[in-house]
Amino acid sequence: MATDRVAISRRALLAGLGGIAALSAGHFSAFAGGAALLEESALDYPLFASARREADGSYGIAIIDDAGQELARVALPGRGHGIAVSPDGRRFMAFARRPGTFALLIDPFERTEPQVLTSIEGRHFYGHGCFSPDGRLVYAVENDYDAVRGVLGVYDVSGRQIRRIGEIETGGIGPHDILLAEGGKVLVVANGGIETHPSRPREKLNLDTMQPSVVFLDRERGDLLAQHSLSQNLHQLSLRHMALDGQGKVWVGGQFEGDKSLSPPLVAHMTRDSGPTLTEVPSALASGLQSYIGSVVVNASGDVIATSAPRGGQVLFWAAETGAFLGADQVVDGCGLAPLDASGFLISDGTGGLRYAEDPQSLPEILARPPGISWDNHMVTL
Repeated sequence: MATDRVAISRRALLAGLGGIAALSAGHFSAFAGGAALLEESALDYPLFASARREADGSYGIAIIDDAGQELARVALPGRGHGIAVSPDGRRFMAFARRPGTFALLIDPFERTEPQVLTSIEGRHFYGHGCFSPDGRLVYAVENDYDAVRGVLGVYDVSGRQIRRIGEIETGGIGPHDILLAEGGKVLVVANGGIETHPSRPREKLNLDTMQPSVVFLDRERGDLLAQHSLSQNLHQLSLRHMALDGQGKVWVGGQFEGDKSLSPPLVAHMTRDSGPTLTEVPSALASGLQSYIGSVVVNASGDVIATSAPRGGQVLFWAAETGAFLGADQVVDGCGLAPLDASGFLISDGTGGLRYAEDPQSLPEILARPPGISWDNHMVTL
């Protein structure tokens, strides 16, 4: 664990110096004069990216290091949500929050402006996507809102212009998060089950008839390989965000749209061949989560899952092997999560805070709190 101690010391040193200038002044730019956002030397350190609202009310994507110090930022035309990262970590695509219609393909190491992708007529993005194993394609989760069906838009991002080359049906409505699994051969999609339409933004149109599911799709052919749903009494648990643990199990977090006096289980795990197993939270804690899980992330070792509950001000931890509840950290409006070191997590919150949680039993260490900043729901490792 010597590597972990060195990393933590570096974070503490940078935080104490109070700014990026101590180490990273040479990394920062903003495509000014044709310069790249980041120099190649930035790859020597852990890098993370997240959407956020700036102090002046504008929106953007910030790239930070493991001390919570900002290295670069990219402006967005509206509020962002999820970020898909290429397999080599050199490019990423940032998606608008539902029902947004834009996405930006960003290469921070090249002297090129971001490529802007706009959803086709009759569609909007659901805030998430993923790259193909070779980095040539992006699968973007979309709403075909007049046909009331979920699709994956398939985009070729290998050239100077992004090209839409096809689509795959998700086997449900309200698709949200997407993962690559089984060596990149399978796409896993969480169909949230909620019907929406951009003419009635943020309104949920079918709460009585929701049918959320997690589907496993053949990535190349688009065939439905498996579809898992919850029991009927949980049909209003919208399945939203996912992570893949070190054993290949898919973990999914839910957002309950039913009776607010209830405290249903909000986290489940499954495989292609086995249906959902629901986890259990101590009742005293469950009642305060407001039936809402924000992000789901696995640590670098693959043995601990972190799930944020921003409305309840908690981050919950789970043992990947057994599904056992390991504990919780109190983080007000904490939602963004990313793996840091072998066992820990970086945690962002809506008040601008960035914390490091070394493990489920440790108190999170505050690394930074940029004034006026509000981090959005998700954070990724580059």
